[in-house]
Amino acid sequence: MSARAVTATVAAAVLAGLLLSALVGVVYGWDGGRTTAEILVPLGAATALLAGWLVRRRSRLGGLRRQFLVGGALALAPLLLGTVLFTAVMFVNAHDAFLTAMLAAYATALGCGVSWLLARGALADVTAIDRALERVGDGERELAIARGGADELAVLAAGVETMAARLAAEERARRDLIQAISHDLRTPLTSLRLLAEAVDDGIVDPARQHDYLGRMTTHVRSLGALIDDLFELTRIEAGDIHWTLERIPLDALVAETVEAMRMQAAARSISVLAETPRAPVPAEANADQIQRVLFNLIQNAIRHTPADGAITVRLEPAGDRVEIEVADTGPGIAAAERDRIFEPFYRGGEDAVRNDDGSGLGLAICRAIVEAHGGTIWLADSARGARIRFSLPGAAAAAEAAALTPS
Repeated sequence: MSARAVTATVAAAVLAGLLLSALVGVVYGWDGGRTTAEILVPLGAATALLAGWLVRRRSRLGGLRRQFLVGGALALAPLLLGTVLFTAVMFVNAHDAFLTAMLAAYATALGCGVSWLLARGALADVTAIDRALERVGDGERELAIARGGADELAVLAAGVETMAARLAAEERARRDLIQAISHDLRTPLTSLRLLAEAVDDGIVDPARQHDYLGRMTTHVRSLGALIDDLFELTRIEAGDIHWTLERIPLDALVAETVEAMRMQAAARSISVLAETPRAPVPAEANADQIQRVLFNLIQNAIRHTPADGAITVRLEPAGDRVEIEVADTGPGIAAAERDRIFEPFYRGGEDAVRNDDGSGLGLAICRAIVEAHGGTIWLADSARGARIRFSLPGAAAAAEAAALTPS
């Protein structure tokens, strides 16, 4: 406890004593008020000073049980001492003075007992939490901490359980990510090794060597794209972002992106349509990054839409936000996979989320970019195909948030 805090506590105790003395003076007269002040003011100031001295030396008091007991005794000691002083000064009958002193002593003893019981229950919860944290440190992740109350310690215990559950989920996600990366690296690396060995051993003719070198180049590019996407995702999630946000016309950006993807979709006999409002739809965003999200979503839709299918990109205002949707007429996404499609490298039961044409990080990168813009991305309900929607703060909302942010 700082000196300023001790001074404030002493001042509060003195002020409270003076106020009570003034009240006694109003009821019993000047002499009673003066006598009360002579007892309460020094007693309150001394108690506050002693409390400050003890708080600064908590480490010498030992465990919390002893601290609770000392604190309870310090709180009740003024009652006992004040009672003795008041009875000595104001009581004429010695019998009444003795009974009052006994009552104060009894109340002090009861107070200490109650403090001890409360401390015992609270410290049992503290011990349970401490042991649970030790188990978490030893690697245990499934916890059920017993608690005897519904107080702040119970909230802390629930927080420890939640923390352990999150650690378990993160560890599972990390294992899954490592397994997925290993899987996606193993296939091209194995092919590269076999092709290189074939060329090195001279078992193929020059014409086949040229074909093998072309395959090797394809695998190298695939590995490079995977590593680049993984690095980009890690950088965005770590907050290492150096984008410039500006007011952009989303309607024009959507139309431009759809037009750029039209030829790729047409090669698979898929139509791509943009639906945008007549009025301009501005947003505060980075045009390149939002276009990257659109490219990823449309490419993903093309991969999973059969021939003669259709992809629709919709843009619409939604209050102070703007929502963009990419909908396709493909087979859709199974209900069991809906919550995981934005996880890196996630593969559905029938590889419904992606196929071997992509790095498996497209949707994860989309989510990272959208969330970095202060938006959200989700899989919307659809009677046919898949509908992936994401929202961004509108230009007006972004400007208002910037105005409220302290410089």
